[in-house]
Amino acid sequence: MADYQHAIALDANHAPAYLGRGLVHKERNQPQEAIEDLTKAIALGPDGAEAYYNRGLVYQSEKQDQQAIEDFTAANGLMPQQADPLVARAMSYLALDKTRQAAADLDEAVQTNPQNAQAWITRGLVYERLGDKTRSVGSYARAITLRPRDEAARSGFARVGGRPGQSYDTF
Repeated sequence: MADYQHAIALDANHAPAYLGRGLVHKERNQPQEAIEDLTKAIALGPDGAEAYYNRGLVYQSEKQDQQAIEDFTAANGLMPQQADPLVARAMSYLALDKTRQAAADLDEAVQTNPQNAQAWITRGLVYERLGDKTRSVGSYARAITLRPRDEAARSGFARVGGRPGQSYDTF
């Protein structure tokens, strides 16, 4: 933290220092301080994707899901080839009972990064809630392929009636 304080003291417009200090506050579970520093990094930095994404995570942890959605949307616009902002935004949509929007984000996330097990697990949950057993089982099965011991994937797969060796189209 001292390094970030020093960098900010030398240059009050040093966006990376605010980003770094904001991440430290986030890890220390100091949400207000994290939001303040990440907001400053966004205002100062030409590419605030990481700051938007992390501020969204802080908002999400504070149950401020609409603000989180706005930040994940901004992060996704700045780094469209990344699945993480889409998965995070889907989680906030779920918290607001916007299941169809969550499904759309997760469909895009698994196309963007088919190796993202968390995207597949979350997609399985979303399609389970929507009553689409085929997509749900297929998503959980794909997650299990990527993370064979993942309890969330395994329990979701069993919960929706998946059977070992069963093949499903996930889209």
